[in-house]
Amino acid sequence: MSRHQRLISASLLLLLLCSIANQPQQVHAADTTTTSAATSSSQNFFLPPTAASGPIEDATCDVEQIEQANDSQLHVILRELMTTSFFRSFAVDLDQTCPLTQWNSKQKKGNKGSSASTAAEEEKNHEASSSTSDAPFLSNTSTQDESEGCAGDLPDLDPDAEPACHVDLDGGNDQPNFLSGGGGGGFGSSASAAAAIPSSPSLEASPEDAATEEEDEEEDEFECDGGKDELDDDAEPLCSLATEDDGSSSSSNPFGSSFESAALHSISERVVQQQNWESESQQQTFDWNKVSNPVVDVPVEPCNDVTGNLPETFWLDTCSKIKAGDGVRVVNLQLNPERNTGYNGTHIWTAIYEENCLALDGSTSAPMCYEERVLYRLLSGLHTSTTLSIAKNYYPPSKKKGRANWEPNPQYFIDKFADSPDHLRNLHFSYVVLLRALKKASPVLYNYEIKTGDILDDEMATILMRRLLDSMILKSCQNVFTAFDENLMFKEQVNAITLQENFKGVFHNVSSILDCVQCQQCKLHGKMAMLGYGTALKILFLPEDMLATSLSRNEIVAFFNTIAKMSESVREVRELTNMYWSTHTRLEKSDAPVNSGSDARVLSTGIDGIDVLDAAVGAVSSLADQGLIDESTESNLIKQAFQRNPELMVLSKHYGSNLSKFLNFLPNIDSQISTAGITDNDEPDAIVIGTGLAGLAATLNILDRGGRVVLIEKEHRLGGNSNKASSGINACCPQNSTYGDYLESFKEDTIRSAGKSSKPHLIETLVENSEAAVQWLKDRVGVDLSVLAQLGGHGHKRTHRPKQGMVGAEIIYNIQRAVKTYEKSGMVEIMVDTRVTQLIRNDSGAVVGVEGVKMSKDGKNETISVMSPNVVLATGGFASDRSSGSYLDRYRPELMQMPATAGEFSTGDGITLGTSAGAGTVDMDKVQVHPTGWVDPKDPSNPGKILAGELMRGVGGILMNHDGERFCNELGTRAYVVDKMFGHDPQYAQTKSWNVDTEIPTFSLVLSASAAEGAQKHVDHYLNKGLLTRIEGLEALAKWMKLPVPTVKASLQEYRRDAKKGKDAWGKVTFNGVPQKDLSREVFYAGTVTPVLHYCMGGLTIDKDGNVLNENKEVIPGLHAAGEVSGGIHGDNRLGGNSLLECTVFGTIVGKKIPIKPQKSIQSNNLRQGAGATTDKPVELRNISADELKHHSAEDDCWVAIHGLVYDLTDFVDEHPAGPESITELAGQDGTEEFQAVHGENILEDFDPIGTFVPV
Repeated sequence: MSRHQRLISASLLLLLLCSIANQPQQVHAADTTTTSAATSSSQNFFLPPTAASGPIEDATCDVEQIEQANDSQLHVILRELMTTSFFRSFAVDLDQTCPLTQWNSKQKKGNKGSSASTAAEEEKNHEASSSTSDAPFLSNTSTQDESEGCAGDLPDLDPDAEPACHVDLDGGNDQPNFLSGGGGGGFGSSASAAAAIPSSPSLEASPEDAATEEEDEEEDEFECDGGKDELDDDAEPLCSLATEDDGSSSSSNPFGSSFESAALHSISERVVQQQNWESESQQQTFDWNKVSNPVVDVPVEPCNDVTGNLPETFWLDTCSKIKAGDGVRVVNLQLNPERNTGYNGTHIWTAIYEENCLALDGSTSAPMCYEERVLYRLLSGLHTSTTLSIAKNYYPPSKKKGRANWEPNPQYFIDKFADSPDHLRNLHFSYVVLLRALKKASPVLYNYEIKTGDILDDEMATILMRRLLDSMILKSCQNVFTAFDENLMFKEQVNAITLQENFKGVFHNVSSILDCVQCQQCKLHGKMAMLGYGTALKILFLPEDMLATSLSRNEIVAFFNTIAKMSESVREVRELTNMYWSTHTRLEKSDAPVNSGSDARVLSTGIDGIDVLDAAVGAVSSLADQGLIDESTESNLIKQAFQRNPELMVLSKHYGSNLSKFLNFLPNIDSQISTAGITDNDEPDAIVIGTGLAGLAATLNILDRGGRVVLIEKEHRLGGNSNKASSGINACCPQNSTYGDYLESFKEDTIRSAGKSSKPHLIETLVENSEAAVQWLKDRVGVDLSVLAQLGGHGHKRTHRPKQGMVGAEIIYNIQRAVKTYEKSGMVEIMVDTRVTQLIRNDSGAVVGVEGVKMSKDGKNETISVMSPNVVLATGGFASDRSSGSYLDRYRPELMQMPATAGEFSTGDGITLGTSAGAGTVDMDKVQVHPTGWVDPKDPSNPGKILAGELMRGVGGILMNHDGERFCNELGTRAYVVDKMFGHDPQYAQTKSWNVDTEIPTFSLVLSASAAEGAQKHVDHYLNKGLLTRIEGLEALAKWMKLPVPTVKASLQEYRRDAKKGKDAWGKVTFNGVPQKDLSREVFYAGTVTPVLHYCMGGLTIDKDGNVLNENKEVIPGLHAAGEVSGGIHGDNRLGGNSLLECTVFGTIVGKKIPIKPQKSIQSNNLRQGAGATTDKPVELRNISADELKHHSAEDDCWVAIHGLVYDLTDFVDEHPAGPESITELAGQDGTEEFQAVHGENILEDFDPIGTFVPV
């Protein structure tokens, strides 16, 4: 075989490595670094949760470092960057003909039957010669379909659907939309180009071949007729390219997507329709997509100079074979994501698979040289990425199948990679090579001018690109940008020139063969990815001083999109693995009976899973650790657990988390089981300090498991700042498909808000437990959380709140009531007015108790000491401590004069206690300033403010400055909105630093009537408190704002126009509660707001299990933390709605992990016990007049009428979680309206009315 033929064959092989996702990846015969034979089993039940881990060969980092960098920074930035106009618009020529015309014509003859037997014989010979060691995923028993196809393997296509590979690039009104036809595969989503290959293919077609091809063109046109039972009857073909929503093909529009700008739209229309420009400068600005053929013209130079080296320009034409001629089009990549198209062309793979080596150095038998390994791993990584995209987007939307969106196929992923973690490591290797190229090109890219004509979008793309480039200096990302060293390549003096020539030659031939792919979607992604690879190679091998003039726009677009593709694939490995294990056990199940003694028991699928086994072994281990069972019993129980004793499995499933009951019930399984007895120790299982949601969640979980708790609160009332929460609690519930939310979206929103200080492991814990947290509050605590809203910074509706009442007040009231039901049994002791002053530690450093002071009104304070092996800190933040030397003074002195929403008790006590025991701290300078705290017109200078939560802006509230102008996207993150507010101060606008002596600015928050309806309870509450004012008509609003009517009118009319257009100058795209057209008839609700200190992101360092860590990141035994006292979860900025979620998630985690000592007797709890439990005998109520009611209006004699009944709330005044003022200000009155604004009626169930209210 000639060198030319070998390059062609090697090129075709490499193409298939990255394009045939339904086929196995090639394993170099002489490469000792790859895996050996595949197992014969169809399923591997021992695949670890992470399918690839450890070091990456030929790179200086490991999989874990790559995933950390990707999760913490890179993926979020890349995903958002790819949505910008510049990076989503890719110029591609899909009309280029396959260079292997001789191969094509022979294939067509074969289709007619002239060579069918030959093809079958080749296939048979290939199967006989290809062992599983060469192709771990290729079945040795299956036969290949000889016909070309596209969607032959796509499941459940609807009968009347168009062929999946049908292409309609000319657009018109039949263009597929994003869901129905936007799917695409990689280049070869399910297989390769469809044709058999002759033994010696040629790049040039003979006249005879061309004639034969022309004769056969009509009869042998590419077909795609398989698997139609999956798509709906009216679905668009899967291989076609999706275009813009208005039906016009973006590929024919030099500007890409549609524009809000009328001027740009006019230019676009004229150029498309009339094919002319107004001026040369206009053409130079916008006609960027005209690409020469080839893409890069390189002057002809000798192959090497007199010194024996290749010229510096040698690598300039790396991308030249990715041709773009007259058929070039601009395709919107966001409308054409990589998906399963069912494209099938197995004959190409079968014919080429015999050529299984690269042989860049001329040797076919020696192990791969370094350069060969690099090229192999790059293309293998691309193949892996394509396979992952198919697995993640395997099943298309189908009405008859009940699928609204593309759905994954985790089994497909497992089948491909269960035995091939090296292929996944090749994906990671490819990623670091691309990142190394990004680092080298960063000086050029940082100053690269992004120019599409959409100024705002270009500015956003520039910011995101620079943020991506800046990420390489972060500690979490540094290693991955330098893990590959291109300087190690082509070092061998003898073969260096030959290696470089052959390396580029193989890459050129692979690039050329892309034009043989017959699925348009597949060809699109193939060309994009190979152009991205080629650009990376140019960057790596060209001198740095040549880069600025050597990169075209299209190359940069492809380069970044290829990096983003690898980033997404790295995430997909974990996602698909987790999806698979969520429905499978990691131990292979057997239908054979399991012997236990003389009995034969058949395993039940409900109790033989790994989770139940884990519960059984865990329970036995805990009992042994506490000395409650002897060694013989421990050994016996462990043996029965691994034998899947059904009785033990059932007991473990239902009582594994309740050691007391588990131990009591063990004798029912085996009467020979002996226990060492149950402790009489009165020491509580835990001391919980703080009674906000985090402390109460931890407490209730411990109590429900049979544990004992001492709950300590320095205030007289329970609830803390949690009681004030108004916006809601976030949770991603994927089964609720109504709003299309998904975990990755929630995670990315949180990471984006957290910025450079994000801690992915803590954010993952928060997000992944969100659904369970909200469900627990609904089911166990009994809170209505049925209303969903979308707050600022969120991509979906995921913030839950009650239909009636404020979310914080509802949660706190119900959870503290649930906790108090355990008081009578002695399982919980609640100590209010008690301040903990010191943590007690033993000689080994473990926390074993607390000391404190119980305060009394008469000043006779009592010193207390409580011992327990577990102490939970849930004491909140430090935003209200403005004393000298406070945490606020030390870390953010410029905020010392800022008002705050936190209660006066938020002084950082828990942080002080933790650090005194050696705890580390994190992010202490990250103090969140919330943009909207209400300014009470009756007391505007009061440093304590009531929060105007995100909900007020989420339903449609708009912010206006003193000039009557909007100045931001109201739905942006808190940090963003505050920055826009502070930007009104010239000094801050210049320095981005707030001056402590500067007056805090105020703004108007204005809601229309329709916006107010979306938050009616909140609006009513704020109206009652005098924080909002109801205003009828535009003139009255202008008067309230002290501005001219035309000024306010102009702002509101511009907002209406933006809403109609769907986007405003600040990037807002969601417009709720827009004022009506006739502003004179609109009813407005307006109030004054100001930035306020709201939350402290910094605090004690914890791990994902809520353990407090010391400064060396080591666990401090016996010390736990949850809620605002802990730091690191929210990074630079907390996302609205994540505070209550953090408290619930980490409070629950801590409450469920603390060991419970079995008690000698545990009294049953009547969950209906409470402050106002009613008697069985109904009480006849007397009438109480308004005159009588008003005589009971003091704090020590407080009657309130609610819903026609009168309640004596005197004893409840001091216990009210929101403070006594909320009740005493209603004393002696009808408080129904105020009550309804804050609470649901269920709260009254615990109180006995004393009479019926008769107003007259």
